[in-house]
Amino acid sequence: MTMRKTVCVLALLVAASSVHAQPRPLTPNLTCNQARGLVLSRGQVVLGTGTHTYDRYVSDRRFCLRNEMIEPAFVPTRDTPQCPVGYTCREFELDFFGD
Repeated sequence: MTMRKTVCVLALLVAASSVHAQPRPLTPNLTCNQARGLVLSRGQVVLGTGTHTYDRYVSDRRFCLRNEMIEPAFVPTRDTPQCPVGYTCREFELDFFGD
């Protein structure tokens, strides 16, 4: 292997090892104000609500798709069992016949 190939391979290995997923904030570890602040400051954020549960929360409808509406969202936090953090985006459900 030439020196140039060796350097390229090493550079790729270093770049690949430095890329890792950002851990999502867990709401049970945050206060209600901290969780609400994350949603408000970022506009949209994925928050973990338990070990294997998470959802995407938004501050307003701008962060939803055109065919979605906002629905108030509540999560458990360190100081509040039902903290109103913002909203989740849900698809419109058209019910023409009252089914």
